[in-house]
Amino acid sequence: MTEISPVGAIGGTRTQHRDATDDELVAVRAAQGQPLPLVNLRIVDVETGRELPRDGQAVGELQVAGPWVAGGYFRVAGDGSFTGDGWLRTGDLATLDAEGYLRLVDRMKDLIKSGGEWISSVELEAAISSHPGVAEVAVIGRPDPRWMERPVAYVVLRDGSTATADELLDHITPMVAKWWLPDDFVFLPTLPKTGTGKLAKNTLRDSARIA
Repeated sequence: MTEISPVGAIGGTRTQHRDATDDELVAVRAAQGQPLPLVNLRIVDVETGRELPRDGQAVGELQVAGPWVAGGYFRVAGDGSFTGDGWLRTGDLATLDAEGYLRLVDRMKDLIKSGGEWISSVELEAAISSHPGVAEVAVIGRPDPRWMERPVAYVVLRDGSTATADELLDHITPMVAKWWLPDDFVFLPTLPKTGTGKLAKNTLRDSARIA
């Protein structure tokens, strides 16, 4: 992040992983890594602000502090980007383990809250993307009168693919909780992008609200 000038953590294995299993090594290498010296990380409960344990399981908002971490924005105050005790609120959801390894889970704005429980759009996208017929996918929360939000998947198929919604649903059913399964699959020729090439999920959310 620009606000942390710009590197806060470095990934990779360490000497303590020499006897790790292949699965353990994959998990370590997939993580964002450990913080640089003098960079402090913590995760807090999204709703209560309570600091969460470093057990590699608890998911909370990632907050950062350190001597070269931004303490505010020029001519901007009171926008909620910083905590009362001076930590930068990154807007990312993450886990931290006992060795300090950071793993990013999702963006807070991309989480889907359904029936009082959180659904990770990133994990759903990863599951759907693992189907060989899928080129791109974006998952958003669509307003729902009963559950508050329900996941909807917008999918671009690879050339020649004839994958159907039922086929994709069958593919991901063993991978995620039943209540995570998307209510709908919408097939598009392309997904909307921002000027920097990132998925424009706001555009998809707007279309979902209109529909």
